[in-house]
This record gives sequence, structure tokens and C-alpha cells, in this order.
Amino acid sequence: MARSILHMLSPQKHMSPFDVNMAVDAGFDAVVPYTGVTLEEVTPLVQDAIFSRSPQDGLRTGIFIAGKSAEAALDMADAARRALVPPFALHIFADPAGSFTTGAAAVAVIARALRRLDGAGLSGRRVALFGGTGVVAYCAAVLAAREGARPVLVGYDGPERVGRIAAGMRARFGVEVEAADGSTAEAKRAVARDADVILSAAAAGVQVLSAADLEGADRLLVAADVNAVPPAGIEGVGVQADGEPLGRGRAVGIGALAIGNVKYQTEAGLFRRMLAADEPLMLDFGEAFRLAVEIAG
Repeated sequence: MARSILHMLSPQKHMSPFDVNMAVDAGFDAVVPYTGVTLEEVTPLVQDAIFSRSPQDGLRTGIFIAGKSAEAALDMADAARRALVPPFALHIFADPAGSFTTGAAAVAVIARALRRLDGAGLSGRRVALFGGTGVVAYCAAVLAAREGARPVLVGYDGPERVGRIAAGMRARFGVEVEAADGSTAEAKRAVARDADVILSAAAAGVQVLSAADLEGADRLLVAADVNAVPPAGIEGVGVQADGEPLGRGRAVGIGALAIGNVKYQTEAGLFRRMLAADEPLMLDFGEAFRLAVEIAG
């Protein structure tokens, strides 16, 4: 059997050690990082990878798309797919900054918490995503919309930039995502008051919402935080929380480790699927979400 090779492409200066470790631990024989990769360079790199091996060995070859931008990663994955020349093919997995698998895990764990509360899932819920310009919020918003929720991206610098991101989601995926101002304490509190679910996906070590910001959030059912670096993104939500009561109505908290456990298993599981598959795979946050739901239960 041919050795398994994973080519990891990133437009950034460095490849994430997290993703390299995950790929090696999943069982790839060789993991090769490429940094500073532009969109235009994806096609020749992919074709070098496929034409240097027999068609049947394409199943032992993968392209991993990294980076820091959801849209750039999706564009690079599309370019990689278009570069394939049948019968030459390979696996393609997009997970920039590990955020596609993190966003998928967050939505899966939130949906589980909602079902435990009242037997229903995300459909019809208003989901406020703080850190709305980031990759985790991007894929979580799309996934929540696909599940029938009413997601709103909250912009720390106002509604304009998140509004453009939401418009891009509508154009690319046909989903409805709102945008909201989160640039002041009062603006954040207004968003929280209307939310059934809050997901904090802002930068690590930044408190987005204080306990005071949640005082009027009477509709709130789930508050989830992907930040494991103190202080918590949402005050009162511990990193190990997995449905613990927040002390306000029926609301429960979900911490970074509960989400991270599902994220870790999801990314590792998708790498292992690449190694075991009998046909070429195209993996993005949609496939990540399907696996995360299985893992979260």
C-alpha cells in the first residue's frame, strides 16, 4: 500500500502546530506544510500532488486548507476541487485555524443542550454570535441558519463589517443571517435581551459579556463560550461547564472544554476518515457538523 501523505496549505506565515499534531496522531505517514500559499498557487500544488501518484493512490493523498479566513479557505478548497483531473483525485479538508471543526462542535453541543432543556433543537431560536467577524462565528452562523435558527452576527466595531460578512453568507450559501452592533455595553445588552442562545467566539482572553450584560436576558436558554483562556468570554460560564445552570431562569452554560472535547474528536475523526475512505472526500464545516452531532449525541 502507498504511504499516506497530507499536504497542508496555508496563506499564513506559519502552519498551526495543533493541526500538524492532529494529522500525525491520526496516522498520516508524511505531513508536509506549505505556508504563504496564494489562491493562484493552489491549482499547481494540487496537480503536482495528483500527477505524481497513480490514480488509485489518490486515496492515500490529502490536501488540508488552513489559514485565518473562512471565505479564503472555502475559495482555496474550491480551487483545489477544480484542479482535480479524473481519474486523478485526492481528499480535500478545509479547517482554517481549526475553526470549522470548533464552530461545528459548538453548534452541535448547543443543540444538544437545547434538546435537554425542552426537547427541541435550534429551529426558530435567535442565536447571537459575539466575535462575529471571526471564523468560528462564520461557520456557526451558517450551520445554525441551516438548522432553522435565526443567527445574528454581533460586531464589536459596529454593524457594518459583520453586515458585509452576513451578505457574503447569503450570496454563497443562501442563508439568512442578521448583523448587529456590539460596539457599546448598551448595544451588547440589547442583543442579549433578544437572544435564546449566545455564543461567544471572540479572541482568547477577552471578556465579551459581563454578568451585568446578561441581567435583562430573560429569554436566554444557552450561553456558550469557546474561550479557554481567562477571563471567560461570558462571565459565569466556566471552562468545564456542560449544561450547568447559570442562575437565571432555565439558562445553562457551556464552556470551552465541553466544546473542545467534541471539536478534538471531530477533527481527528475527519483525518481518520480520509485515511480509511474508499472514495475521495471533500470535507468542510458541513461534514464536520454531521460528525460533531454524532459525537455530541
